Amino acid sequence: MADVVVVGAGIVGASIGYHAARLGADVTIVDRGMPGCGATGESFGWIGASEPGTGPGGALRAAALREYRRLEDEVPDVRVRWSGSLSWGGAEPPLEPGRHLVGAEEAAAIEPNLRTPPSRAVHIPGDGAVDPQAVTDALVTAARTRGARLVTGTGATALRLVGGRVAGVDTTGGFLEAGTVVLAGGAEMAVLCAPLGVTVPVAPSPAILLRLAGPADLVRTLVATPDVEVRAGRDGELLAPIAYNGEATAAELTRPAERARDRIAAMFRGAQDVRLLSARVGVRPMPADGHPLIGPLVPGAYLAVMHSGVTLAPVAGRLVAEEVVHAVEAPELRGCRPR
Repeated sequence: MADVVVVGAGIVGASIGYHAARLGADVTIVDRGMPGCGATGESFGWIGASEPGTGPGGALRAAALREYRRLEDEVPDVRVRWSGSLSWGGAEPPLEPGRHLVGAEEAAAIEPNLRTPPSRAVHIPGDGAVDPQAVTDALVTAARTRGARLVTGTGATALRLVGGRVAGVDTTGGFLEAGTVVLAGGAEMAVLCAPLGVTVPVAPSPAILLRLAGPADLVRTLVATPDVEVRAGRDGELLAPIAYNGEATAAELTRPAERARDRIAAMFRGAQDVRLLSARVGVRPMPADGHPLIGPLVPGAYLAVMHSGVTLAPVAGRLVAEEVVHAVEAPELRGCRPR
């Protein structure tokens, strides 16, 4: 019997598993695939002050950057590219501390390859980006170093109730007994919760992530306009997310992908030879009101589903682990309770 069984080995589940193991709990992480193989691996990976800091999840988002810096110190293989962001053309966020309004000359200094620097843009130097897959792998490795078990290729099929309490989870590989089952597997968690009489208002939200090849240092920051978002990725790649209605076929993805590539080529000098490497769909869990759903469901079962999981994983993982392992209620999570 594990103290904690975490269902889902995306970045949120991996963070919960790591932080629970760090607190001395006996932890098992279970997933139908490999760590990060779902929405995590196809995430753009933008973290920072550009995220809205209001509403029930505001306290978590406000702590996101600080918690990533903590995690960098604790887990050496967690790395953040603190590049800053430059955005223009849409609704301007409030100019709070850490956000600067810049003109064309400053924008050109920040992004020297822009063909036409904007006359008015918002620069957030503290924003950063992560490789979500690499962070997930690092957290799973750190959890296993602390004794956690990873069970892959094994899907959760049902929560088992014994005497009015969830005693564990049935899986395609057998029953996993647990003191607490933490449901961190994204949109499909609604199906596991339904037999408990609990409706989880979360739906799948597909998005496309483009990977492109281009010149080194073509894009220096996270660039965001209403038409395109783009940043540098690992191994010289460029990453760009595009909207997706969930209905296009693989062949039909080519047209919006090529339009995004053309916009990048038109935006940056030296980008005329940028070429598309891949266009892959990730299915994000999207709570109905956009706010995180984090907290106990019934005795023995705890829900942790949110958007953006990449941004919130370090802080949510730490707070969830403290609540589950030490029964310490986190004030930051009070507005996020499923009830």
